[in-house]
Parts: sequence; C-alpha cells; structure tokens
Amino acid sequence: MADYIRSIPRPLVKTNQWVIVLSVVFTWVSGIEWLLLIPLLSGLSGLLFGFNPIMQLAKLFLRKEPKAYIPEDWEQQQFNQKIAVSCLAIGFISFLAGWHTLGYIFTILVAVAAFVAILGFCIGCFIHYQWRQYKYRRSIQ
Repeated sequence: MADYIRSIPRPLVKTNQWVIVLSVVFTWVSGIEWLLLIPLLSGLSGLLFGFNPIMQLAKLFLRKEPKAYIPEDWEQQQFNQKIAVSCLAIGFISFLAGWHTLGYIFTILVAVAAFVAILGFCIGCFIHYQWRQYKYRRSIQ
C-alpha cells in the first residue's frame, strides 16, 4: 500500500507568495497597513481551517488537474505559513501601534523570504530542515 503524501500544486504556492510580496509592497507605498490583512487572514484561515482563500481562488485558474503540477510538501508549506503569518501579524500590529520601525522589520522579513522563495530558494524550508536535523542529532545522543 502506497503512502499518501499531502501536497499543494506549485502555482498555488507561488500565487500565495506573490500576494504576500505585493501586499507588503503596497502597504509600504500607500501607508495603508490594513492591506496586510489580505495575506494575514488568508494564511491564518489556511492554518486554522485548512482553507486558504487566495489558493482557492487561484485554483480556479489552473489549466490542468492539480496533480499534474509540481507538488510542494503540505507539511513544509504549513511551517512556512506559520512563519509568514507570525511576521505579518507582528508587522500589522506594530504599524497599528505606531511602531513603524518594528513594522518595517517584520514586513521586510516576510516580503524578502516570499520573494526569495519565488526565485527558487525557500528560507523557511532551510530553517525547517535545520530544525529537524537538530532534533534528530539530539535524539541519538
């Protein structure tokens, strides 16, 4: 019996990353911090309820069956989404509180990570891999 590996089609992941990058950039340009709620609430919904509205909307535009696309590991994407949601939440709350420097720091972190992932290197994946290696090394000592 083959094990089922849960995955997400790459175009849906890329769309989510672009929404994060564009929302952050539009927030910086416009000064409207409420734009951060688009990726923040979508990501939070994905984590809590398994329903990410951005990915669901993007799924409507897929030209092939979802299984025909390069898969991204669901567990890894959940880990990445936790980091993104945390940074977006801290950034959003910081902007609302008037702590603009902290808001910029956390939104820069998430925007750079999402943009670098679009280019092909997943910072969250690297962190997740290092964390798992650390836990493994501790377990064999």
